[in-house]
Amino acid sequence: MTSKKPATSKNKSGKSKTDRSRTDRARSDRAAIPAARRPEPPDRPGPAEAAVSPAIDAGDRERLLDGTHHAPHSVLGAHPVPGGVAFRAFRPYAQAVTVVSGDLRAELHDDGDGFFSGLLPVTDVPAYRLLVTYDGSVHETEDAYRFLPTLGELDLHLIGEGRHEQLWRALGAHITTHEGVTGTRFAVWAPNARGVRVAGTFNFWDAGAFPMRSLGSSGVWELFVPGVGEGELYKFEITRPDGSRTLRADPMARRTEVPPATSSVVHASRHEWEDAQWLERRAGTPVHEAPFSVYEVHLPSWRPGLTYRQLAEQLPAYVTEMGFTHVELMPVAEHPFGGSWGYQVTGFYAPTARLGTPDDFKYLVDRLHQAGIGVLMDWVPAHFPRDAWALAEFDGRPLYEHHDPLRAAHPDWGTLEFDFGRREVRNFLVANAVYWCEEFHIDGLRVDAVASMLYLDYSREPGQWTPNEHGGRENMDAVAFLQEMNATVYRRCPGVVTIAEESTAWDGVTRPTHHRGPSGFGGLGFGLKWNMGWMHDSLQYMSHEPVHRSYHHHEMTFSMVYAYSENYVLPISHDEVVHGKRSLVSKMPGDWWQQRANLRAYLGFMWAHPGKQLLFMGQEFAQGAEWSEAHGPDWWLLDPSYGAEADHRGVRNLVRDLNANYRTTPALWQRDTDPAGFQWVTGDAVEDNVFAFLRLDAEGNPLLAVSHLAPVVRHDYRIGVPEDVPAWVEVLNSDAGRYGGSDVTTPDAVKPEPQAWHGHPASIRLTLPPLATVWLRPA
Repeated sequence: MTSKKPATSKNKSGKSKTDRSRTDRARSDRAAIPAARRPEPPDRPGPAEAAVSPAIDAGDRERLLDGTHHAPHSVLGAHPVPGGVAFRAFRPYAQAVTVVSGDLRAELHDDGDGFFSGLLPVTDVPAYRLLVTYDGSVHETEDAYRFLPTLGELDLHLIGEGRHEQLWRALGAHITTHEGVTGTRFAVWAPNARGVRVAGTFNFWDAGAFPMRSLGSSGVWELFVPGVGEGELYKFEITRPDGSRTLRADPMARRTEVPPATSSVVHASRHEWEDAQWLERRAGTPVHEAPFSVYEVHLPSWRPGLTYRQLAEQLPAYVTEMGFTHVELMPVAEHPFGGSWGYQVTGFYAPTARLGTPDDFKYLVDRLHQAGIGVLMDWVPAHFPRDAWALAEFDGRPLYEHHDPLRAAHPDWGTLEFDFGRREVRNFLVANAVYWCEEFHIDGLRVDAVASMLYLDYSREPGQWTPNEHGGRENMDAVAFLQEMNATVYRRCPGVVTIAEESTAWDGVTRPTHHRGPSGFGGLGFGLKWNMGWMHDSLQYMSHEPVHRSYHHHEMTFSMVYAYSENYVLPISHDEVVHGKRSLVSKMPGDWWQQRANLRAYLGFMWAHPGKQLLFMGQEFAQGAEWSEAHGPDWWLLDPSYGAEADHRGVRNLVRDLNANYRTTPALWQRDTDPAGFQWVTGDAVEDNVFAFLRLDAEGNPLLAVSHLAPVVRHDYRIGVPEDVPAWVEVLNSDAGRYGGSDVTTPDAVKPEPQAWHGHPASIRLTLPPLATVWLRPA
């Protein structure tokens, strides 16, 4: 080493440090292990404390070169040794490394292969920096290997127990100030790895000089890298058990590159929320007792080309105009293939970068909340794709997926299923649900493909699955995961709702987790469940020609047999208008006028039926084509220059009025889960294709809904009604001229007659429009 201290500085031997340095260099020339230019320690060591070579030994050197060192901090950096403090650095391609401490500058010896070492004659490890010379350029930096771990014992304990409910705050990349130095902490769970290093733009994607340390049995690897800030790209280079290496995106990355690029991005949020009033208000009323009318949106194609911030200017205004209470966003989490619509996720903690940054997405949610609109998000914890840079065999062995190939491979989608029985994997997913609700203020999670999680034999033939410990087909691990996720979200996030897309008769999907039903499993704990049976049956009925509908009358009434077994959402989602299923209006029989009339009548029936409503974008204005993510809804159909504008605008006007009347009529939502809130007037008018029922609010105030699904006008049609209502007035008629109908309406109040009908003591006579739904309420 070469000292830059003044030559007059003396040590206890009486010699100047410059002289002692020359003597030391002479000794080092004769040393068996070269450690040239090393300053003499302040006192001559006695026999028991002979100075040691600071160079890294052969074993550590080999492990660092191979990327298999579990404790690089134990050998790199500064360490007290007999004779002073040893400094060791691993900087491949560097020409020189110099330690700078105060006014001391000491050049380390080049030990080859990128290793540098030296011994400083000091008693304690000083504060220091490194000067690293590369091909003539000199970079001054902090030494990443002089810092203590940035994760505490509590974090590691919770991770090991699978109970870290804010896991994203511990793992991933976080800009932080550690021991007075600003940089980024990297941490990743990879228990099977022989070694982990971090590569990125900050080290020219050469991970060699940045090995991470293993934090014991937790399986977590950690490294604090000084000077790395926001916007840097990074991945983890993992040495597998077989010695091969793989470069992986961060499973906990909160920001990613724009696909098809796959790097993770160091991120720090600066968004300041302005939705405090919304969050306070949403916790006031249970969702199942409140209006809940959902507009399902695929953000990239709603109006193609818009960013999150541009969507924030247009989407709230449109949803407000249409009167929906909530939007449901198809999966926002990062996914490599846009054609998957977000249902094959690789970045579970990162909003897709296609539309902007995480803060841009927060801005969109904030603006929706400020407009009084709730935000639901599709969440996909059932499976993940096999991309070699993502979660599949992340550290060289099955980690996030099940170790049993029969349990790991999803038979339908070519993806891998999560191992719900592994506590760290459950923690990854439970914390992810909490993350979206806490960090992005999401108001609800619609959980995709729940049925595929619940059953071990889902889409599997005999011999392709193994029964559970009780000999059954239920996936006990998935049940426990869903219960834990729901219980955790509801405990931590007041006012948030979870919604199951579950297509079977599993008992207790929306029952609290502590309530046990006949199955003995306890409730899954969801707040709402998609009513796939209602969707299938009602669309099947509507697809029949009216002349045949009398033979299928039960398809419209059967839903009321089980309507109160769960808390339901009535979903007309994207799944019903793709893959050859045709758009909603195109499912309807008849000519173009009849198709639109059928659609309007169906929507009127749907909005009056017990349960919440969900409608996919484009269907609110009777788009004729199937949805395509490539171009989104056919907005041009609403252009006044298009000849049939009234056809499509009429349907949109109806949806807007349905929402407006729905929100101001508690009978339509207040007792959605209470059988006392519904009464059939006539559910068996088979030959007439008529369905009539009453909806009642908490105070008994009624709304009468009559759907007539035949293409004829029925005059003086008698409907039984309660006797305590002096008159009924029509509040909505899907056949109104402004909706594109034939305008067979009832403008005046209708007074009951004292003639018992349909089991009621009084009745009214109505003119039923063709293919229409009519709502009436007390005048």
